[in-house]
Amino acid sequence: MKQILILLLILTISIFSSAGTALPAKNDLPNIVLIVADDLGYGDLGCYGQKKISTPNIDRLASEGLLFTQYYAGTTVCAPSRSAMLTGQDTGHTPIRGNKSVQPEGQWPLPANSTTIAELLKRAGYTTGAFGKWGLGYIDTQGDPNHQGFDRFYGYNCQALAHNYYPDHLWENRHRVELNGNSGSKTGDYAPDLIHRQALAFMEDNKDKPFFLFYPTTLPHAELLVPEEEIESFRGRYNPEKAYEGARPGDDKYRLGPYSYQAEPHAAFAAMITILDRKVGELMKKLDELHIADNTLVIFTSDNGPHLEGGADPDYFDSNGPLRGYKRDLYEGGIRVPFIVRWRKTIAPGKRTSALAAAWDILPTLAALSGVHPPPDVQGHSLVSLLTGKGVLPSREYLYWEFHEGGGAKAIRKDRWKLVCRNVLDPTKTSYELYDLDNDLSEEHDVAATHPKELEKLKSLMARARIPAVDFAFE
Repeated sequence: MKQILILLLILTISIFSSAGTALPAKNDLPNIVLIVADDLGYGDLGCYGQKKISTPNIDRLASEGLLFTQYYAGTTVCAPSRSAMLTGQDTGHTPIRGNKSVQPEGQWPLPANSTTIAELLKRAGYTTGAFGKWGLGYIDTQGDPNHQGFDRFYGYNCQALAHNYYPDHLWENRHRVELNGNSGSKTGDYAPDLIHRQALAFMEDNKDKPFFLFYPTTLPHAELLVPEEEIESFRGRYNPEKAYEGARPGDDKYRLGPYSYQAEPHAAFAAMITILDRKVGELMKKLDELHIADNTLVIFTSDNGPHLEGGADPDYFDSNGPLRGYKRDLYEGGIRVPFIVRWRKTIAPGKRTSALAAAWDILPTLAALSGVHPPPDVQGHSLVSLLTGKGVLPSREYLYWEFHEGGGAKAIRKDRWKLVCRNVLDPTKTSYELYDLDNDLSEEHDVAATHPKELEKLKSLMARARIPAVDFAFE
């Protein structure tokens, strides 16, 4: 019997070795924390040049890891950007291409045949949790986070309701959690605090096994609203202030999407960035307290560029740094965002890289680290060789984005060249702009007329960089 068991063991090892699919031992799998800020601009952090707001915790994360200077979000608004991230597909291929609402609450659902990061990691033995804003399918639809690989979800299902920081309810898996502290015009339950506590508890509960924590916070998305004790120390420091005349108690749809009135938008925004930074610090502190920081891969990024909503003033804070454009633009300011990766003892600290990377690279990266194969239809590349210093990224043919609002837009980048196509939905108004990002980072000079060959190459590439999508505007 003993000889038979030994032979079976040798045969099993041989099969896995020849197939190249052996999973790492469960104890060797790194925990993964993926933090996604909402509408955080390229210039909103100290480590990316912010001067008016201090972000010591995120700056420390960068000093302990690798900071990317040419990382791109999935696209320039929430739902399709998150879809690109979670499926490993750019917006020419990912199933969600726009912020399309559905009734009674939420957005167009990810289809059942999507393969998400969470589903891949569950195959490798991870416990998975999402805490924050979902926006990819209402409860009990095929896009419900519990149907897309997450063992646990707590937060906002609907992006529109996530505009409000004192909502009347959140969701815990498929259970609606009423927030009585926010009934009427009360401000007893600040949603980012509730969600944060649940995320910390998830880490505590799963400290002895590999976990994937997806933390898509609503900060610093409008509305510009924080608890009174949070804004107090920022008052008078960011003058002149211009009040935002938003929704007030008694108004139609108050706390059902419209942004609230804010007398001091600058102070409120600074407070929101500070709260975000503190919460990142608390997540890192929890990893240290649980003695699992060294075996935890931490990723920090944003879903798109800075917004102009609810009284926000990105020019005052230089939120897009040297870049042109904001949220809803496919210029660099709308899609180039912070990206920081820390993995102690594996990623060399204090480094920067100008390697081109994008949101759809996260899925194949995490798949490689966990020993599972990504789906064959992803456009992303694994970043593991770059992160570990054992190689460089494989060359990629292009990066592609599309945006389905405001007449429609597309953009494509190949090496130094970037093509932006505007007014896609009206052929009589469609236009193309070509930029040389090596020499014109701010996209001030359209060189389409002087580089016709590059223009035609990128137009041809753009035409084949997408497949049709169901129920979105380009089709």
